[in-house]
Amino acid sequence: MSSISPKVQNQIAQLQQVQQQLQTVLSQKAQYEIEIRETRRAEEELADLADDAVVFQSVGTVMMQKPKADVAASLKEKTETLDLRVKQLERQEQMLQGRFEHLQNQVKAALEGGPAVPSAT
Repeated sequence: MSSISPKVQNQIAQLQQVQQQLQTVLSQKAQYEIEIRETRRAEEELADLADDAVVFQSVGTVMMQKPKADVAASLKEKTETLDLRVKQLERQEQMLQGRFEHLQNQVKAALEGGPAVPSAT
């Protein structure tokens, strides 16, 4: 790596950093998507219950009896919030993916001695 210019070394370090950020975003997105599926499943199960059914909701470490409509509203709000977070992570993922590909092309061009790709920073 000592024969590689400091500029290319810096680009490689940036590439690795962007790759780690991308992996973190993908992991968070996957966790939120699992939580969305679980919440939607709970909404479906709740919809099948009678309106006067006894329903409990976890509040911290305690299970509390709540009206079905309140639990349904809470689940709907949770799903909406998680959907927004996933959309935000998808935008971040796209941005990071573009930056990753750009840096990758810059490093590849520098290592192959080809024409330099203009910096986007």
